[in-house]
Amino acid sequence: MATAGYPVLILKEGTQRTYGREALRANILAARVLSEMLKSSLGPRGLDKMLVDAFGDITVTNDGATIVKEMEVQHPAAKLLVEVAKAQDAEVGDGTTSVVVLAGALLEKAEKLLDENLHPTIIIDGFTKAMEKALEVIDGSAVAVDVEDDTVLRRIAETTLASKFVGSGPEREKVIDMVIEAIRTVAERRPEGGYEVDLDFVKIEKKKGGSLLDSKLVRGIVLDKEVVHPAMPKRVENAKILVLDAPLEVQKPELTTKIRVTDLDKLESFLEEETRMLREMVEKIASTGANVVITQKGIDEVAQHFLAKKGILAVRRVKRSDIEKIAKATGAKIVTSLRELKPDYLGYAELVEERKVGEDKMVFIEGAKNPKSVTILLRGANDMLLDEAERNIKDALHGLRNILREPKIVGGGGAIEIEIALKLREFARKVGGKQQLAIEAYAEALESIPTVLAESAGMDALETLLKLRSLHSQGYKFAGVNVAEGRIEEDMTKLNVYEPVLVKKQVIKSASEAAVSILKIDDVIAAAPPKKKEKGGKKDEEEEEEGGSSKFEF
Repeated sequence: MATAGYPVLILKEGTQRTYGREALRANILAARVLSEMLKSSLGPRGLDKMLVDAFGDITVTNDGATIVKEMEVQHPAAKLLVEVAKAQDAEVGDGTTSVVVLAGALLEKAEKLLDENLHPTIIIDGFTKAMEKALEVIDGSAVAVDVEDDTVLRRIAETTLASKFVGSGPEREKVIDMVIEAIRTVAERRPEGGYEVDLDFVKIEKKKGGSLLDSKLVRGIVLDKEVVHPAMPKRVENAKILVLDAPLEVQKPELTTKIRVTDLDKLESFLEEETRMLREMVEKIASTGANVVITQKGIDEVAQHFLAKKGILAVRRVKRSDIEKIAKATGAKIVTSLRELKPDYLGYAELVEERKVGEDKMVFIEGAKNPKSVTILLRGANDMLLDEAERNIKDALHGLRNILREPKIVGGGGAIEIEIALKLREFARKVGGKQQLAIEAYAEALESIPTVLAESAGMDALETLLKLRSLHSQGYKFAGVNVAEGRIEEDMTKLNVYEPVLVKKQVIKSASEAAVSILKIDDVIAAAPPKKKEKGGKKDEEEEEEGGSSKFEF
């Protein structure tokens, strides 16, 4: 029997498919739109974005990582770019805006080459060669710095914070002092050179009230909790700390149970047995010599009373991340069951004390066994300000960690991008062929960074670019845009505008890989979305549409 005229269904009904140049253009457009959105946030004069989520919570920031995390991006290609920005943030903690802007610029240039009938494979090869050459140029231009000198670290922190909320006034100095002291405390010298910095040792605790100038660095751990019982000591010196991941409560059975009491004496003996069990728990803790108990779980009121009688300070319902930090700082072992309790599982700190901060009480653990643990206690007028200050401090910490890992810098203000572009154009002529066009396109894309910086400073972008090209061809390898004063400088390092080499390399790698990933896609097969359950009528459907979460759709 002939099969002619019968439709052959390969994909499930409702599946959407775009392929070839159409798919490629749609993906490039989505990535470019995301890049355009972030472009205005780049640099010291970058503007802020106000993000409102489905619950009406507001985030005001110009931090690229936060913007892409908070936005509910729907297009798969734009999502890919979001993941790249998140990876950049996780790897080096800085340069997230630059990554998205550069990836968008690379794809914009690639689109023009596609219009000239250049095959995506040739563009990808050219971009890969250009990336490798760019990394070589960064290494060749980098200047080694003495990280033992605090002024070098201060300048790195100033460059990182220049575009941030805390980037001006006395608050900036306060933040930089705290960040440098924190980094110096947690940094460990590596035998092969440079330092290893574990930022898990730096805890940031926020407390509303006062101003940023009231913030301070505490050499130890600060918990946003209070001592559980008023009869407990509020200050314990030479603290032997038991860190628990178990409740000091009589465990309830998992199944719903009922106890029928026929005799009042039996009820009394039942309650006495409960009290005896709790007393035994406390006796066991006291026998190890512990005088401070910190637990992730709850503490029964009766157990609180017995702990208070023994003179033991207790804190309950502490976050898991804080429990781990306390264990690391005090040298304690996290105990999951009181049956396996031993005296050598206890941690040590010189002082555990409850203090009043603003209107609330907080527990301070100072002089811990491991002196590398520090807490930055942030104060501020409102939650929005505190959240933004925390993001700024994390960026500064990452910036300093990067320079300590690889103590080399390049000039900021778009200087290294122009230098790479100059060298890439020379390199492209040597490569020749169609790949030359792709390498030249890569060079043009890199110049979008100084162009955006010039635009945000109110300068003429084209004129700035031509002057910078001229200066770099004359040998001024760190000539860049002085955004603060709206002019061109022959050497950005003299203005103390530095960037760690590690960050710049990661930006180049991440942006190139993102652009290549999108250029490799020639087919987008999207499954049909799950069907919504039918509701009681049209009105219900309308209400559902109106009440849905707000999304940034591309």
